[in-house]
Amino acid sequence: MANKDGSKRLGKKHRSATTRPKKGRAPKSTPTTGAVDPRKRKVLSTKKAEANKLARTPKRSPDNEARKTIAPPAGPGRKTTAKKTAAKKASTRPADGIVGRQTPSSMNMGDRDDWRDVEFLAAQLSVETERPEARDLPLIAVCGRPNVGKSTLFNRLTGSRRSIVGDEPGITRDRIYGEVEWFGRDARIVDTGGVIPDDEALIPSEIFRQAQVALEEADSIIMVVDGRTELASPDLELARLLLRGGKPVFLAVNKMDTDALLPQAENFRRLGFRNVFPISAEHNGGIGDLMDEVFESLPEPKTHEEEADPDFEETPTEVMMTEEDEEEEDSDGAWIAPPPLTEDQVRDRIEAEQQAAREAYVEPEAPVEVKRPRLLRSHGEHELKETKVAIIGRPNVGKSTLLNALTGTDRAIVSPIAGTTRDAVDEVVERGGHSFRFVDTAGIRRKGKTKLMAEKLSVIMARKHLEAADVSLLIIDATEGVAALDANIGGYAHESGRSVIIVVNKWDLMTKVGKDGMRLWDGKPPVDPKIYEQDVRDALKYLDYAPLLFISALDGKGVDQVFKKVELVSRERRKRVTTGQMNKFLEKVDFQKASVPMNRRVRIYYMTQAAVAPPTFILFTDKDVKMHFSFERFLANQIRDHFGFIGSPIWFKIKARNKKKEKD
Repeated sequence: MANKDGSKRLGKKHRSATTRPKKGRAPKSTPTTGAVDPRKRKVLSTKKAEANKLARTPKRSPDNEARKTIAPPAGPGRKTTAKKTAAKKASTRPADGIVGRQTPSSMNMGDRDDWRDVEFLAAQLSVETERPEARDLPLIAVCGRPNVGKSTLFNRLTGSRRSIVGDEPGITRDRIYGEVEWFGRDARIVDTGGVIPDDEALIPSEIFRQAQVALEEADSIIMVVDGRTELASPDLELARLLLRGGKPVFLAVNKMDTDALLPQAENFRRLGFRNVFPISAEHNGGIGDLMDEVFESLPEPKTHEEEADPDFEETPTEVMMTEEDEEEEDSDGAWIAPPPLTEDQVRDRIEAEQQAAREAYVEPEAPVEVKRPRLLRSHGEHELKETKVAIIGRPNVGKSTLLNALTGTDRAIVSPIAGTTRDAVDEVVERGGHSFRFVDTAGIRRKGKTKLMAEKLSVIMARKHLEAADVSLLIIDATEGVAALDANIGGYAHESGRSVIIVVNKWDLMTKVGKDGMRLWDGKPPVDPKIYEQDVRDALKYLDYAPLLFISALDGKGVDQVFKKVELVSRERRKRVTTGQMNKFLEKVDFQKASVPMNRRVRIYYMTQAAVAPPTFILFTDKDVKMHFSFERFLANQIRDHFGFIGSPIWFKIKARNKKKEKD
């Protein structure tokens, strides 16, 4: 069959796919610009540009996530299509009313409620550490099997919430030190992890090893047992170990919340301890009797005279004899007591002594009140006794290994299992006349991947310890490079005003090569440090001011550089620049090089440094507008080129000169 134009019609098999008719409505074809009326080309090109921009915009953002709603799970036979419109109209998400808060869509309502409870508990926890002068005090160790209330008793005695408490057994793993005061006497106290002597697993065995260190250091020991349960084999094994030690041990039968439970404490005397005290650490019951006995067993603190002379012995006081007594003793060879005085003689002697005391009395001068200025931490005027350094990073990047390398001890538990550290572990190191307190924090992970309550608390407490520190060490795994979570953790330190040092750990795996010249770890060529550093800088552009170190905490290589950089960064953090120096600096800066929109440009009359740690500058400008990020970055870079401030973020505050006039 031929077509109307005389051409031969092709069969169905030979038709092209574009000309083959399709069922249903024909698809819309986007008109090209050339096939449109010239008067409509501009409108069409604008629509295409908007479509391309929308395609490049990421679908997941804080604003989009806050607008989403989570519908309740559909049960069998339930239809959810009718509720979609209602869910779009009214959102029930708890984070919708919070500006700038991003709630991941992977979390359900139950997870958000759990995180809300965890944040409430974390607000009650303390990040305080013991004083440096408390190291010479006597030590009390608290030990026992898991989940018997050791951390609750520790928090009760220290008067703080330093140790994490929860229903999950085995929350505490490392040693946690604190201070306790009892009727004018001070002592140190250490909380240990749950001890299971017979468990040969990695983490329980490491917990037992840490507890043994605490028991060897302690002067008195408090063994805690659960009074509501029967004696377990870990209790018996631990009791045998403590009885062999020869130190005073006090058995605290915990969870005796009511008077009806008190007689059950006598059942625990078969452990072999004479001092048994029923207590309730949660409700502060029986704590007084226990602490009275514990402090009586502690040694008295050494005085300065005893510390100066170890052979110091207190000699009895002697009664001095008069000259007449000595003459009589010399003449007779023995001292003879004088005859007793009469009442008149006693009265006359007392009056004479009182009169001599009145004549010799000199009225003391009134104390002169000296007004001392208040020393502010933000002004850098307070006495800096120690530098607090927080070790932060993702799980299993080598934070605990670095703490052990810095302190030269096995202070923290190290294992290949991610999330081993839960409580923050701190240790003081004296180096070159400076005191450094290193705090090993728990690995920070995403909220959606944190399930257990103890892990959630450890993540929040890690951020609290970061905010309480002066310098932060951002640990990066050299074998994995900079991950997105590393950038987020570095952002926490940057936004909180902490000084930052980037530490690339496990560098030995990237440089050790075999006979073939390839790395022993994965068989690839070794990495050039300069290229690797540039990759890290590109991934962490906002931390361009932070020094970068390559170390191997396991081998101890490069660890000495950490002390030098921490000392340098801590000194730069507290640097102060005078107003005259800042005004001379402003005269030399060419602000025309700053790429700032015209409507966001400001004129700086002068600037001054208002605070240190971190360095904060106040700019006196012609108008009150928010500083553009590019102008802030340009000004910060100019200040660093002239004055340094290595490793520390710089904050700016704007104060407009004509702000008061506009209000009037």
